[in-house]
Amino acid sequence: MDYNQAYALNRALRTIGMRHRSLAATELNRLGLAIGQESLIMELANQGPRTQAQLATAAGCEPPTITSAVQKLEALGLVSRRPSTKDRRATVVELTVKGESLLEGLSAAWIHLAESTVAGLSRTKVEDMIETLDDLAASLETAARDLDARRPT
Repeated sequence: MDYNQAYALNRALRTIGMRHRSLAATELNRLGLAIGQESLIMELANQGPRTQAQLATAAGCEPPTITSAVQKLEALGLVSRRPSTKDRRATVVELTVKGESLLEGLSAAWIHLAESTVAGLSRTKVEDMIETLDDLAASLETAARDLDARRPT
């Protein structure tokens, strides 16, 4: 890949990321949520009660980040925490009734965001794009693992 192609690719990805995040923030703000909180709510809705460690793994972030996010969601009354019955060191997080009441609005917001993102594209192009984006995500995951493996310990 030459510099011009690399520049065009990186610029496009950066622009898409910034604009998508901005639209997502607007959609989430209408629900009283901040970026990142929706992924925890959706994970709990899809998987049921999870430990904070499981949430960190699913979100791809460090446990202290999840602890802070869960505390904020708990303060909003959207999740509750309790000690695990299987591991005294673990805390289990689950949606409250108030958290569950956001799911319909959250789904609608995510559909609206996706539709806005691909407006004007054919169904076939959208399906191809999803496949390409999944491939890009896998490439980035591999690159991140390779970088971690080369870091001095």
